[in-house]
Amino acid sequence: MTDPLLIPSPHCNGLNRIPAERLNDHPKCGRCKADVLLNKPFELKQGDYASQIKGDLPLLVDVWADWCGPCKSFAPVFEQAAGQLEGKCRLAKLDSEANQQLSAQLGIRSIPSLILFKNGREIARQSGAFPLPQLMGWLRSQGI
Repeated sequence: MTDPLLIPSPHCNGLNRIPAERLNDHPKCGRCKADVLLNKPFELKQGDYASQIKGDLPLLVDVWADWCGPCKSFAPVFEQAAGQLEGKCRLAKLDSEANQQLSAQLGIRSIPSLILFKNGREIARQSGAFPLPQLMGWLRSQGI
């Protein structure tokens, strides 16, 4: 039996201890009772950032803006990836216009940008929109 994984709720930021063998059982948050793991991206905001990058399950953040054509064309690819990565990696979308302070803090210079966090640290970054096989290949190269 392995140590439980610490995973923040995408709804209330509460940290949950979930045994690795129970990740496919649709675990609920102890605080808000909502699903901890989603098969779609959740919205990341300035106030959630510090809590959401914590935990043992990697977090992939798509930094985008409503006016960005490539961002809009990449959105369905990111959504598909979330469905395939449930229980392996959490996916979140950060609206760079609505969260300008956080975007600046993260050093966003172009969008779309992908930032991969693990255990509270950025471990990889990629700019641009690309097809699902290329996204999944990039994540595999990062150990996801």
